[in-house]
Amino acid sequence: MCSELFRIPVEWHGVPIFGVGVLLVVWLVGGGLAIVYSGKQTGWSAETWGYLPGLLLGAVGIVFAARLFPDGLPIRGFGVMVLTGSVAAIGLVIHRAKQVGLNSEVIMSLAFGLFIGGILGARLFYVIEYWDTRFQSDDWSTTLLEIVKFTEGGLVFYGSMIGGAIAYVVLARRMKLPALALADLIAPSLLVGLAFGRLGCLLNGCCYGGETDKGWAVTFPRESVLYMEQASVGRMYSLRVGPLGKDDPQPVVDSVDEDSPAADAGVQPGMKIAKINGRQVNHLAEARQELMLAFESGRPLSFETDAGQAFELPVSQLARSRPVHPTQIYSSINAALLAWVLWSFYPYRRRDGEVVALLVLLYPITRFLLEVIRIDESAVFGTGLSISQNISVVLFVLALAFWFYLWNQPHRKATFS
Repeated sequence: MCSELFRIPVEWHGVPIFGVGVLLVVWLVGGGLAIVYSGKQTGWSAETWGYLPGLLLGAVGIVFAARLFPDGLPIRGFGVMVLTGSVAAIGLVIHRAKQVGLNSEVIMSLAFGLFIGGILGARLFYVIEYWDTRFQSDDWSTTLLEIVKFTEGGLVFYGSMIGGAIAYVVLARRMKLPALALADLIAPSLLVGLAFGRLGCLLNGCCYGGETDKGWAVTFPRESVLYMEQASVGRMYSLRVGPLGKDDPQPVVDSVDEDSPAADAGVQPGMKIAKINGRQVNHLAEARQELMLAFESGRPLSFETDAGQAFELPVSQLARSRPVHPTQIYSSINAALLAWVLWSFYPYRRRDGEVVALLVLLYPITRFLLEVIRIDESAVFGTGLSISQNISVVLFVLALAFWFYLWNQPHRKATFS
């Protein structure tokens, strides 16, 4: 995990970098020269002027960055990997676009809109999913600031697909491009971007898996979300606390590590917890709060069961989390392999839309399986499945319907030249 790589200072030796400073001048001059060069090379078309909104949006961001980050702009590992993945994905699309006679200027103009739509969709999906636990606050300014911190993690691929798809439909119609043919061209690159993005998740410490004793397991430092999550359910006391049942939030001992202080003290799975640290707990959320208070204070954990049994357990001094599945790496490899499959399938497609249909068919299957070993998403809608698994099921059914539609279409592929 390496969430923050370095910081760019607001000013250096009295010279302003952000705000109305050096970075703004470099951005405007560099962007202006790029637009002028594009205009001279390809004419002052709508595609050329399409760079202007991005240039102005970036300038606004630079001006306000000094207020948002008074201690300097943190360069996050997650953001760097997302940017790297975006550049690699665009480069891959441009390479294939040249093969089919499509102007790279069209791709660059389209890429900006898809990037913005994808980021907005991915972040909105994440905010909605975790609104109650991570974003809701009485202070609207604090809430807003947390929402815009997407470079620190918190982007959902399904959200990016939805946001990017909306932006794509709008832009493809405006630019009068064959939508399905172009979607086939772009599909492998979406997964290339995801492969890099998942490595960003590893650097950020999010999208983690469940505990494992496999030799390739990974651990995360004390400041990670995973470490705090494990501490809040009692893992630092060699047990795990959960709800009594699906509809009963009473805290209960879910599991106890073998050959641990908890096991030696006689703690057994199934024991109902009545008090923690002398305080009555009737809900899992109360139990988690008390567990965190005990852990952060570094004191032993004392708790009583509803049968009157009392226990006192020493706190673990683990410097890092307990080992978990590196689901970020699994996801990255999965995305890279699927990208290779789509890239290889592209020349053999018989109808426009088959590549993107293959993407929507295969990715939900692998994502559903990966969610089995991820523990960062809770079950929703009473299905016992995470929100990503529910969406995977829906997308898989839609993909089957889309394939049925395509199979009933004549063999036809649009051309770009």
